Amino acid sequence: MKEKSVRQKMEIGELYTDHCEGLPEERQAGKELAYDYNLTRPAEEARRKSILQQLFGSVGDNCWVEPPIHVAYGSHIHIGNNFYGNFNFVIVDDATVTIGDNVMVAPNVTISTAGHPIDPDIRITGQQFSLPVIIEDNVWLGTGATINPGVTIGRNSVIGAGSVVTKSIPPDVVAVGVPCRVLRQITDEDKLEFAR
Repeated sequence: MKEKSVRQKMEIGELYTDHCEGLPEERQAGKELAYDYNLTRPAEEARRKSILQQLFGSVGDNCWVEPPIHVAYGSHIHIGNNFYGNFNFVIVDDATVTIGDNVMVAPNVTISTAGHPIDPDIRITGQQFSLPVIIEDNVWLGTGATINPGVTIGRNSVIGAGSVVTKSIPPDVVAVGVPCRVLRQITDEDKLEFAR
């Protein structure tokens, strides 16, 4: 049986080292585009849009990202319509990151698909693993939130500032903390909060 490529291992959550197979060139291409994006002037909206279309695997309509943004590859990131990403957005996209429609990301948010084994004998070999991350429609990620490998954030949910999300979060909830846990359901009373 033929040995799996590093990319194949990345996509299925197996341990790998990524020092071969042309992956450094793929990574460098994304980092160059992110660098160019981060140096754009505020008025260069058309240039920013063009760079994002080259950087991401796919990007929907009405997507806005405040520089700086940092990516591992960029090409494994898929973003829906009406997306807003604030300053210092970090995406470690060794595996696929899928972000739905109408998602808002506050400053200093990190999404990471990559992790390392806990066992030190395995970890010192330089191996790591990657698991996809999914952010469903209408999610708001609060300031400084960290989303770990393999996590899905359910549609309409809010992740509180400073939360570290280690497990998937269901739809229609407010979740907070380290580690992040469901605080409560989103209810009709949340509509009334700003109507007063």
